This record gives sequence, C-alpha cells and structure tokens, in this order.
Amino acid sequence: MKPREMFGWDLPIGTRHYRAYVGPPDKYDLVAAMQFNLLTSLGLREFHFLLDIGCGSLRAGRLFIPYLLPAHYFGIEPERWLVEEGFRNELGEDIMRIKRPTFSYNSHFNFSEFDQKFDFVVAQSIFSHASQAQIRDCLANVERCLQSTGILAATFVRGRENYEQEEWVYPECVTYTAQRMRRLASEFGLVTKIIDWRHPNGQTWLVMKRPRGVRSWWWR
Repeated sequence: MKPREMFGWDLPIGTRHYRAYVGPPDKYDLVAAMQFNLLTSLGLREFHFLLDIGCGSLRAGRLFIPYLLPAHYFGIEPERWLVEEGFRNELGEDIMRIKRPTFSYNSHFNFSEFDQKFDFVVAQSIFSHASQAQIRDCLANVERCLQSTGILAATFVRGRENYEQEEWVYPECVTYTAQRMRRLASEFGLVTKIIDWRHPNGQTWLVMKRPRGVRSWWWR
C-alpha cells in the first residue's frame, strides 16, 4: 500500500480514519511537530507532567510520550478508538508498558480522576470547535489542576465574530475574538498572551497562566 493510501492523505477531515478524523491528514506530521516544538520552547522538560486535551490519535502524543519520563503524559479523549489506533499505527504497544501514559475517555473536560497537578497543558484545536460554555468548563478544570507556575497553550480561530451557540462544531471551526478569549480566561483567574507561532491550519496560539506564574521570553 502506498503512503498516500495508508495515511489517508486524500481523505476529507472527519473521515473515520485515525489521521483524517483529527484534522488534515496531509498535515498530521506538521501539527505534531508544531506542538512539540512550541512546548519545548516554552520550557517543557522530560520531568514535567503534561496534560494533552483532545489527544486524539496521539498526533502530538507520539512525540511527547517517548520524550517524557514514564507516567508523565496524560491524555483526555472522548473517542477511545482514536487512541487505540494511534498506538497501533504510530507508537506500538511496547511503549505503553515502558512509558505508562494515562488516559481518560470523556467529553466533559473532567481531569479530576487523574489526581495530578500539571506543569503544561495543551489544547490544540479544541477551542476552535467549542462553545463558550464548553470553553468555560475546560478552563475551570484546567485551573483546578494547573501548577502555580503551570501554563496552558491553546489554539483558537481568530475572527470578528464570537460563536454564540451551545453545540460542539466539527469538522467545521468556530471563531472568537482575542478579547473574548481573554475575558473567558479572566473568569478563572488566568491571564493570556497571544504568541507568534505559525500554525499549518491558520489557527492562533495563546498561552494562559496565573498572574504570578512563570515569566519567560514568550511573556515579555
């Protein structure tokens, strides 16, 4: 089988294929590398605890899991089959035994079962499909499990209009203004900064942290 067929490069976004379901399949590698490079640039080290919200088929997890120390990667994903396909096609089963990642399969942004404080949280292409109520649920749970110096790196689709409906939208995207994202974060005591980090799909990266949290080059 040719790579184009094997990896679903020609399939529409949302097709039930482990790569196409989570985004443009021909950019699967770029979106993975983008997240890994960003978080390590923001200070992620192998000893940190990372929460990957909407980890999907381990597009970024296939880079984070080998890098982090055992039991330091946590993923939340409502579609269990995606995680299973990610291991089957990208990582192999042995790394599950060696690195011991932890997963929760729910769609309610419930991180409490992990009983873990996180140094880094990544939410790539989550707010770009979520309602404001869902973003609030996510931020409320992140705030509870974020270390005092921890950060959340998230993407959204920047636009002139704010999505006002209540439903999750997929595979299409919704838009928010930067002002609305800042206001949503402030409801949970988090401050935000938009950072200039190229996204292959045109989304915008922002970093959220506590007001007295870590300061570095990206916050100046």
